[in-house]
Amino acid sequence: MDVTSPATDLSPARITMYGAEWCGDCRRSKAFLDRRGVDYDYVDLETVADGADRAKAISGRTQIPVVVFPDGTHFTEPTDAELGAKLDEELAA
Repeated sequence: MDVTSPATDLSPARITMYGAEWCGDCRRSKAFLDRRGVDYDYVDLETVADGADRAKAISGRTQIPVVVFPDGTHFTEPTDAELGAKLDEELAA
């Protein structure tokens, strides 16, 4: 897994998701990305020491998941519909 540095967290080379296995929304978003065949980096907040701090620095909140896109936009606790619309927008660009 490629773990980006804090300087590139806001505009990663590819989609990056910050989450944890105990988080239901994280499991749902991860499954959605997997079903869509998205190539993304996953930062597991249970194993990456500064992962939670990095996610909070991006979103300004403590809620997860935080999904960051290469264009610098991000979602916190996105619905599948929000993720799908953003992925469709990315593919159309």
